[in-house]
Amino acid sequence: MSATDLSTVDTVRQSFVQLWGTLGPFWGVSPTTARIYGWLLSRPEGADATEIMEALGMSRGAVSMACRDLRDWRLLHFEHNSGSRRVVYRPETDLEKVTRRVVEIRKRREWDPIRDYLKEWIPQLEADPSPEATVFMERLKAIEALVVMADTMAETFLKGGAVGNLGLKLLVGAANNLPAVMEKTGR
Repeated sequence: MSATDLSTVDTVRQSFVQLWGTLGPFWGVSPTTARIYGWLLSRPEGADATEIMEALGMSRGAVSMACRDLRDWRLLHFEHNSGSRRVVYRPETDLEKVTRRVVEIRKRREWDPIRDYLKEWIPQLEADPSPEATVFMERLKAIEALVVMADTMAETFLKGGAVGNLGLKLLVGAANNLPAVMEKTGR
């Protein structure tokens, strides 16, 4: 089937799935996992593994592993039809929930370990009076300040405090204003 044989929906879906696959690694998921999520997100109803395999040209194993990843991220809902072994996969479509889950997992995998290492390294460097240790320690403290700020924002977002009450739009707006605020404060 050529691109001219596709409907508008199919053409946009194909591009969307490709883009999602490209962006997936930035969110911490494989391109295959992201493509499946994007494809499911583009559909009005769920799909079973065979439908996903055929639509995306993937093996059953690749679909199975990717769906397991999406389930671990709580981005995919599994539905069993009574009297059948067929499983239908439905994506989480509440994008605020999706964003929270991505932030939660990325925080746990990336920011938390960085903070743990910094808590160990900074005191070690403080005990070293050399100029090299002093410069390195100051740079680690700057990294720590940035990670603490991002971590605090993430925690507030995940707990649903003021950010949760006002929603994701507030967080995005604040992030857009951050460069101007940092410039004014000299950071």
